Formats: sequence, structure tokens, C-alpha cells
Amino acid sequence: MIIVHGFGPHFGMPDGSPFVIKTMMQLKLAGLEYEHCGDGTAKAPNGKVPFIEDDGEIIADSALIRRHVERKYNVDLDAGLTPRQRAIAWAIEKMAEEHLYFALIDLRWRGDRNFAAGPAHFFDRLPGPVRPLVRRIGRSRMMKTLYLQGTGRLSPAAVEENAGRDIDAIATQLTASSYVMGDKATAVDGFIYGVLRSLLVPVFETDLRRRIESHSNLAAYVVRVTDRFFALSSPEQSSSV
Repeated sequence: MIIVHGFGPHFGMPDGSPFVIKTMMQLKLAGLEYEHCGDGTAKAPNGKVPFIEDDGEIIADSALIRRHVERKYNVDLDAGLTPRQRAIAWAIEKMAEEHLYFALIDLRWRGDRNFAAGPAHFFDRLPGPVRPLVRRIGRSRMMKTLYLQGTGRLSPAAVEENAGRDIDAIATQLTASSYVMGDKATAVDGFIYGVLRSLLVPVFETDLRRRIESHSNLAAYVVRVTDRFFALSSPEQSSSV
């Protein structure tokens, strides 16, 4: 049995990380059963989730997990796509992972309201006396990461404007199809679904949620994927990063 390590269900989502959701959905596409373990990053080999355990082998990083699954289990998560379509799918996925994702993180960690509503609770399990200090340190480190990556150097309005173009691009790609690359779900749908659903969480105040909701096809896409792949996921309400 494959074990997927992540943060566990948050805000009704299958997991608090869109990267973990990506891996979970890709395993479902591969027809593989797995156990979802919400133990966070404490045991993660590179300090991030997801990582999986598969017959004693540990694989970290969602892209490397996909490669492992396709090779070991002889599956092609992009079956039916032409070489050009595979290239487009990869580019769309990386746009979302390397750009839109950081807008998601920025909107949750920078503003005091959204931070208090979400990431602040990530530290709730710590003893009360040290919790405020560790919370401040964690937030400071995340803001430094965002600054070094570039998103943190922009105004919140600029971050949302740039990310809005990503959302519009995804909506355009989905104009005439049920999934990102056509009428069949492929690997790219894992992260696109994960990040869109994460941005739609109503606890956080953001124009990006309203931007997604303004595209009827994106809203329908999130419902479609949820119903097909995650209808039985736990609706547990908790904090998220």
C-alpha cells in the first residue's frame, strides 16, 4: 500500500497542500490505492510534502512521485495526448506551480486577517507559552521565502493582478472541454484542481476567489473533479498553510 504524507484534510479539502492533492489525484488516475497520512513535514526528507512510501522506498517531490508511479506501475498519466499537447500540459502545470501557487501562499501569509484565519492555526498544537514566538518566526520565514522568490516584493494588488491572468488563462484553456487537456483527466488536472480549490476556500478574503467564480467553467470544473475523484474525502474543518 502506498502511503501519501501530507497535512491532512483542511477546510473541507482533501489536503491542505495543492501539491499533495496533485499526488492523490494522480494516484487515482493511475488506479492505485493509497493511504493518506496527515503528519506534516516533520519526517519529510526535504522538509516539504508530499512524499510517499512505496514498499519501503521513500520518494519526495510531486514531480518525482509521478515519474516513479509511471515507471514502476507502467502507466501513462498523459495517455492519448500528442507530444505538443504534453508540452502544453507541462507548461500550464508549471505556470500554476511556480506562479499562481505563490500568490496563494502570499494571500494567506501576508495579510493579518488571512494569516489569523488560516496559517496561524498551523501552530496550535504547540505549548501555549512558546506558540506566539514560533508563530512569528514561522511567518517571518515564509515572508522571507516569498521575498526571495519575488512575489513578496510586489504589492498585494499586483500579486492578485498577475495571478488573475493565470486564472484567466486556465479558464480559456477549459473553454470547450471538461478537463484541462480535453474530455479526459490527465496529470495536469491534479495540480490545477488542487490550486483552484485552495483559492476557493471561503475563509480567506481574496479577489482571486471572486476571479475564479467569475468563470463559470472553472467553478464547474472544481465541482466536477471533486465529485469524480474526492466525493468521499473527509470534510474535516481545520487550519491550512
